Amino acid sequence: MNFKKIHNTFWEQGYVIFEKFFDDALMDNYNDKILQHYGVNPDWEHTDEFISKSAVEVIPWFPYRDGQGGFDGIDKDKIFNRITDALLKDGWNNLYCMMMFSKAGSKGQAWHQDCPPDNPLKYNLNRLVYTHDITDETGGDIVIMPKAHKAGILPVGKPHEDIDGQLVFQPKKGTVVFLHGHCFHRVMPVKKDRISTNFRAVPLGTPEDITDVCVYRNMKYRFSTSEVIEERS
Repeated sequence: MNFKKIHNTFWEQGYVIFEKFFDDALMDNYNDKILQHYGVNPDWEHTDEFISKSAVEVIPWFPYRDGQGGFDGIDKDKIFNRITDALLKDGWNNLYCMMMFSKAGSKGQAWHQDCPPDNPLKYNLNRLVYTHDITDETGGDIVIMPKAHKAGILPVGKPHEDIDGQLVFQPKKGTVVFLHGHCFHRVMPVKKDRISTNFRAVPLGTPEDITDVCVYRNMKYRFSTSEVIEERS
């Protein structure tokens, strides 16, 4: 594995993708485990205002915060973490492990940046792992704007509207996407129940609340207080 090439690709494009990174058996095991946690009718954990304005319909679960853990096959994978070492050369910390469930028929996620890009040195690294195939039948394609981690703040506009130059991906089971938190990204509408997992990391010295404020095309939102802190128009 050419870690220098991986590093250069990530910092040029804002993301790097590895297909068939994790084996099917591990992914099937974790997918079942996540579905068991959510059950048949998961409840929303966001306010109605947030769901309405952000066009996001995702139910998060933080298994390590809950004391359950149980996903060390990803979290402690040596190659997974060596790639992270290569991307964040000056050292890094785990931020949190977040499972994301979207109900069939939900909107997906609107364009966003995980944290404000005011300081290019303060950001999070998404380490997205897919436990099942994303297909035309499931919906929920991930859309990434390449090089947008160097473009400043996400432009004002309609939450789900296409942006020229965007790339659309349908990750398959076992795929890993390393994605810079300042890079514009969204998830398309979901046709069948959808799961993705995010083992977020941050460079050393990054505040633990780096992802508390998220940038959308129509607002900035603070999760800790469940409030819109800035309308964007």
